[in-house]
Amino acid sequence: MVSYHMTERIPPLYALRAFEVAARSCSFTRAAQELSLTQSAISRHIRTLEETLGCRLFERNGPRLSLSDEGRRLSSQLKIGFRIIEDACQPFRGQGANLRLKSPSTLTMRWLLHALESFKRPAPALPVQLSSVWMDFDSVDFYSEPFDCAILLGNGNFGAEVETCKLFDEWLIPICSADTLGDQPWGTERLQAAELIHPSSDRRDWRRWLNRMDLAGQVTLSKGKVFDTLDKGAWGVDWRSVSGR
Repeated sequence: MVSYHMTERIPPLYALRAFEVAARSCSFTRAAQELSLTQSAISRHIRTLEETLGCRLFERNGPRLSLSDEGRRLSSQLKIGFRIIEDACQPFRGQGANLRLKSPSTLTMRWLLHALESFKRPAPALPVQLSSVWMDFDSVDFYSEPFDCAILLGNGNFGAEVETCKLFDEWLIPICSADTLGDQPWGTERLQAAELIHPSSDRRDWRRWLNRMDLAGQVTLSKGKVFDTLDKGAWGVDWRSVSGR
């Protein structure tokens, strides 16, 4: 009969937590912000976990970071595991029930925080635990993610088991500084020559707008700067609409 200590089979919990958070956004910087650690600490935790498991969890393609096949499998299981741990600890916190809400970060800053203040007045007894996310704001898995409700971007079809309520429409409008706008009309050539600003690494917003304007494939999306939120790209700039709206 073979006996062993269970702890010898489990990687360090802090390393698992660091990986789970980093895997959500594929960003060590954002994981460090969420866990109040340094980026180098997150990197060390991930390296420790990779050495313990004997496999690579992330792959780097230039400046972009993505999950390996092993990383995707581990991430999906850890989401479930940490949700179980959180649910198990919740009754012992002495705080009563919390409404756990997931929301895109820019929407949180520009609208949700003010809306929650209005919500607290008629319902002060229901604490709201808010998690703002930089990415992964068009889907939610209530079985594996630690949320009770979520504000998502989409057409409302998020699964038969999810009850939805439309809040408002989102309008995508390209804008630029007044100096960049100039007096000449904007066409494909000017867009191709311009330095585009992207709020996400997948560049989805510009891709959606170009598709809607029948300009798909006519403007290179791989160039330009990527910001966590558009607010960072707009600091100190007098913006004007490119599309005339």
